[in-house]
Amino acid sequence: MVWRDSFPFELSEEENFACDTAHAFAEKDVAPLAAKIDREHYFPKELIPKMGELGLMGSIIPPEYGGSGLSTLAYALIIEELSAACASTGIIVSAHTSLCVTPILDYGTEEQKKYFLPRLASGQALGCFALSEPSTGSDAAAITTTYREDADGYVLNGTKNWITNAPEAGVCVVFASRDTSKGNKAITAFVHDMNLPGISRGKHEDKMGIRGSPTSSITYDNVRLPKSAVLYDENRGFTVAMTTLNGGRIGVASQAVGIARASLDDALKYAQERKAFGKPICEHQSIQNYFAEMVCRIDSARYLTLAAAKRKDQKKSYVRQAAMAKLSASETAMYCANKGIQIHGGYGFVTDYPAERHLRDAKITEIYEGTSEIQRILIATQLLKE
Repeated sequence: MVWRDSFPFELSEEENFACDTAHAFAEKDVAPLAAKIDREHYFPKELIPKMGELGLMGSIIPPEYGGSGLSTLAYALIIEELSAACASTGIIVSAHTSLCVTPILDYGTEEQKKYFLPRLASGQALGCFALSEPSTGSDAAAITTTYREDADGYVLNGTKNWITNAPEAGVCVVFASRDTSKGNKAITAFVHDMNLPGISRGKHEDKMGIRGSPTSSITYDNVRLPKSAVLYDENRGFTVAMTTLNGGRIGVASQAVGIARASLDDALKYAQERKAFGKPICEHQSIQNYFAEMVCRIDSARYLTLAAAKRKDQKKSYVRQAAMAKLSASETAMYCANKGIQIHGGYGFVTDYPAERHLRDAKITEIYEGTSEIQRILIATQLLKE
């Protein structure tokens, strides 16, 4: 791929191999399904075990738990490649990895890791992360899902909303409060199988974009969890949630870069074939100006994204860097998708071409894992602390 030829630092042999593997799989297996996934709101379940076999579902999981043991940077490259072929497939893997696998890796007991991670790595189980609620999104400390303790463990009640992968998930990291009057100081994280009595899933959300990414609510009706289900420590769930979301922004940024790249690639191909005023439209300066701006923004967003991933791998603080990457990449995806439609002209406005799909897919990247408004607050807050 051309972009790697001009990359400012060397990728390791392992990272290059991971990128090549994801690229080949995306072109052969994912891209041919992309239109069907979008048109039919189709969940590509047949891809999950294939990605498990290739190590893409367990990219950051250590080999002792059945994973590939790759770096965060390699994982970011994988998500970009999948998302360039199909944004729905990219976020299915991103939410599974960043939001479910990561907190188990970072905060789970050895017993939890041995029980959950091999199934998540193989693709036997898909993971989800249940934090948002019908009336709480950006204000995560205001959750109303509650739990109480009894002799046998814990009992959860409440409803979670907008949960990516929920309709198909086998494992969930969920957040509940012992006392909602105490805000973030009483929130605890739990990890559990999704086939427990009392768990129900709502209707599939009919979304504008990423239509193959299954999203629904999850309701807990006196769901019993053992004491071994606590992730980290009681009343420390808010820490689990915030650190997990910091890493999740790298995944969404990678998805957004992939969408932007797809928009550019499709526009380039079209502009070289379409003629106007006696020559291909790619030879018109106004179109070339669009391409120049698109590629500058894509490379900038990718550099920010991989720099944040590298800082995470180096165990350095990456909160600001991840927020910058997510903000830049999501707005780049929207810009490139919009200009991609403009370059296609009327053809960009119809579903015969993927240009309009890229715009619909791009919009959500400015919303989930923290809106663009929240990212700006995070960036400024972190900057003032440094």
